[in-house]
Amino acid sequence: MKSEQLGSFLAVPQTTVVEAMQKIDINAKGILFVVENGTCLTGVITDGDIRRWLIKTGNFQEQISKIMNRSPKLIYRKDLAAAQENMRKYSITALPVVTAKGDIVDIIFQEQADDSMTESGNALRDVPVVIMAGGKGTRLYPYTKILPKPLIPIGDIPIMERIMNRFCVFGASHFYVTVNYRKSMIKSYFSEVKGEYGLTYVEEDKPLGTAGSLKLIDGIQDEPFIVTNCDILIDADYGDIYRYHKESGNELTLITALKNIVVPYGVIHSSENGAVISMDEKPKLSYFVNTGMYILNGNLRGDIPENTFFHMTDLSEQLLKEGRKVGMYPISEESFLDMGEFEEMHRMEKKLNLKAE
Repeated sequence: MKSEQLGSFLAVPQTTVVEAMQKIDINAKGILFVVENGTCLTGVITDGDIRRWLIKTGNFQEQISKIMNRSPKLIYRKDLAAAQENMRKYSITALPVVTAKGDIVDIIFQEQADDSMTESGNALRDVPVVIMAGGKGTRLYPYTKILPKPLIPIGDIPIMERIMNRFCVFGASHFYVTVNYRKSMIKSYFSEVKGEYGLTYVEEDKPLGTAGSLKLIDGIQDEPFIVTNCDILIDADYGDIYRYHKESGNELTLITALKNIVVPYGVIHSSENGAVISMDEKPKLSYFVNTGMYILNGNLRGDIPENTFFHMTDLSEQLLKEGRKVGMYPISEESFLDMGEFEEMHRMEKKLNLKAE
């Protein structure tokens, strides 16, 4: 591995959580090795470690030295032949190669295809997935004056088909699709698509919002199910998301994404009488945003009013007011692709094309 490639997997202990998330986005391997004095290995941190920390504390600005595993698995150069065996033994996907002094000189990644893929492929078996496809997509005018939003192509595949293909990787096989605007076009297109899944259309006589139409679905029982908007792609382990929801005891889990916003001005901090205390030049603000994908227990359909325009955010606020358990599953900024606006749609196309290459 070249030194510049190696550098994308290294971080110092003072790196903040938000900075680590951004670096993991760049290397796309879900891991960073923490070093001191340039390349001396002192710890390791994964995207899973960061996710658990954020769920527990919500603190973006903590240093990763507080979170990292200080006893990382490693291999010496003389033992390279045993690298793959060691990774299988310890169920890890990356192994740093170090010198006798403890300096990282390379990283070995687990070979493709192992038992975990089979497990992931069945994680959503028999789990209903509801795709909200009834909106007009006004943010994408004039495209959506001609095509309904679910059929707008990203590359040569409509966004809704990409969403379903992604869920199928994790074993989902049946989708409920809520339709209203230009529903005949959506039905016509998917009647000719040969996929290993079934579609049940849920027709709204009037717009009911992202939660109101759930009252119209008969096939969902009390087990957790998934709801997603038809204009987003989440690049994450859906099986892990579903497991987290069940193990957390949440009634509703929001999949949230990190969003970094740079203020394009110098920000002034002042005190009484207009006295300037300090200045921040183009500060970066970090937030978790709602992606539009949710996991909710089936019994929550009883909390949704009949024949009423009602969004998932309305349901979330209602549950919070009642003191019921609403949680989040955080993902990185680059793991959330949104085509709701033209700029974001082009970013999605670019991202997917890069991954295809």
